[in-house]
Amino acid sequence: MKKTSLNFSARAVLPSGFRAAGIIAGLKKSRKPDMALVFSDRPAALAGTFTTNQVKAATVRLDSERVAAVGVARGVVVNSGQANACTGKNGLRNAKAMAAHAAQQFGVPAEQFLVCSTGRIGVPLRMDIILPGIEKLAQSVVPGGGEAAARGIMTTDTRPKRFTVVFKASGRTCRFTGIAKGAGMIQPCMATMLAFLLTDAKVDRRAMQKALKAAVDKSFNRISVDADQSTNDTVLLFANGCAGNQTLKPGHPDWPAFVAALEGVTFRLAMEMVRDGEGARKMVTVKVQGARTPADAEAAARSVANSFLVKTSWVGSYPNWGRIMDALGYSAARVDENKVEIRYDRLLAAKNGLKAGASIAQLSKVAAQKEFTITIDLHLGRHAATVYSCDCTEEYVKINK
Repeated sequence: MKKTSLNFSARAVLPSGFRAAGIIAGLKKSRKPDMALVFSDRPAALAGTFTTNQVKAATVRLDSERVAAVGVARGVVVNSGQANACTGKNGLRNAKAMAAHAAQQFGVPAEQFLVCSTGRIGVPLRMDIILPGIEKLAQSVVPGGGEAAARGIMTTDTRPKRFTVVFKASGRTCRFTGIAKGAGMIQPCMATMLAFLLTDAKVDRRAMQKALKAAVDKSFNRISVDADQSTNDTVLLFANGCAGNQTLKPGHPDWPAFVAALEGVTFRLAMEMVRDGEGARKMVTVKVQGARTPADAEAAARSVANSFLVKTSWVGSYPNWGRIMDALGYSAARVDENKVEIRYDRLLAAKNGLKAGASIAQLSKVAAQKEFTITIDLHLGRHAATVYSCDCTEEYVKINK
């Protein structure tokens, strides 16, 4: 696969053939944007990935069925403030009603519209607000509506998350744009997150689904804010072919460019979720190497990244590598404490399970940075894994009390 260099912009510039909107419908007391809609002027190939939580929101159940059975879509309508999870049969009826009402506004089949919800679990949807909101959204969608849609899906996010990149396929200029929300209940797979990925490239649907899963595994499934997992996690990818290129799939010379756009946008969105974690002040990359198996590397990295004792030590910029050793020891990974090596950025904190190298003052200086890396070498094998995490401050408790 040839290497592809692309320039990513932190904006939501919609690909050709897409329109979007975000509005204040009145679902939140704060009177902030709380609904969004994205629409494709032509049927788009559809791919998706969803939460693995056994408790799934009505929207997840509906969308996963439509991704598998229909495979094409015209749009998605989103509400923020109410999750439509643990709402029983009525919740599924409401999800279907949202999709049908949105489809009716555009004169398209109901099964070609998807629905996403985010917010409090167990709260019935305010359909008396949502249905008029859908009508307002349909009247408001414009090609320049990406920014408004990115704001309309936010919950505890402090800022919108969006990226756009341009690439070439069959000599045609194609655009790939992603918008997402997510700041809390972030723990693979996936996170309390919604992400909508749009491209005007023409892409083979089956190949696109495989590429999306691979991209999600490298991005949204690599992050953790609070070791919690949601009922509503959804990533949807739409490709409407308006760019006029030949169908992209493995073997096509421009397939690597599409994959680079997909993976680049999803990774950047995922990193923004960690940086914007509820109450977070620092982003910390946890790298584990020298593990006996891939599963061991994964388990060790997640154990450290999810430990609240470790995360609170990051708040105070104290390099408490003993807490890291503890988290490694109770993980499912095979660990020999006499072989463990820990570094803060490049500074050696522990070697062979004992204090070594840099002083507390030197390590504290690293831990005081807004972003730093903890590298752990288990010296038991050749496998590695990385998880992107953040500190846990008092503000996280205040937000979630």
